[in-house]
Amino acid sequence: MRIIAGSGKGKKLGSPTGDGVRPTSDRAREGLFSSLESEFNSIADLRFLDLFAGSGAVGVEALSRGAELVHAVEADAATVEIAISNFKLLSEPSRKHKVFHSRAARFLESDFPVKYDIIFMDPPYDLSNTEVEDLLDTIVVRDLLQPKGLIAIERDSKSSKSSKSSKSKEFTWPDALRLEKVRSYGQGSIYYGGYSDTVSE
Repeated sequence: MRIIAGSGKGKKLGSPTGDGVRPTSDRAREGLFSSLESEFNSIADLRFLDLFAGSGAVGVEALSRGAELVHAVEADAATVEIAISNFKLLSEPSRKHKVFHSRAARFLESDFPVKYDIIFMDPPYDLSNTEVEDLLDTIVVRDLLQPKGLIAIERDSKSSKSSKSSKSKEFTWPDALRLEKVRSYGQGSIYYGGYSDTVSE
C-alpha cells in the first residue's frame, strides 16, 4: 500500500499481517477519496474521523490531501503502533492528527471527539448490523457530524445481493440520516449517508 495523492504521494505504508486483516484496497481508497472530493471539492481544511482505522491508511491519505484534523481509532495495540508509524511518514504537525487506542463505541462516547465533516467506518465484515446501527445512533445523539457532513461505511458487497439472513441484509440508517449512494469495489461496498432534508440545521 502507498499514499495515493497529496504531500505524501508514493510513500509506502506499513500494514499489519494475519488472517483477520482486511485493509481497504487501493482501489476502494482511491474511489472513496474521489467520491469525497466530488462532494466537498477538496479534503483540505476538513475534519476527518477514521473509525476501525487499522494501519491508518485512510486517515493518512486524508492528512496527505490537506485535512485540517484527522482522528484515527483502532482497538488492537500492535496495529495502533503501525498506524502511528504511518502518520509519521507525513511532516504535518502533530496537532493535526492523533491515533487513539480505543474501541470505536468507547471513543464515540468519550470526551475526545469533535464535530467532523467526514466519518469513515471500516468495521470487520462480521460486525453485526446492530452494532453498526448503534454507532450511527451515537453519532447522531452526540451530534458528531457537521450538518453538511458525510458518513462513509465499508461493508461486504454480498450484503446488497441477498436478504435471506440478518447478516446479509443492509444495515438501517437512523431516521435523522439517509443513504445517499453506494459504490462497490470488488469484495467491498462503500455506503455514503448524511443528514436527511428534514433535519434542521
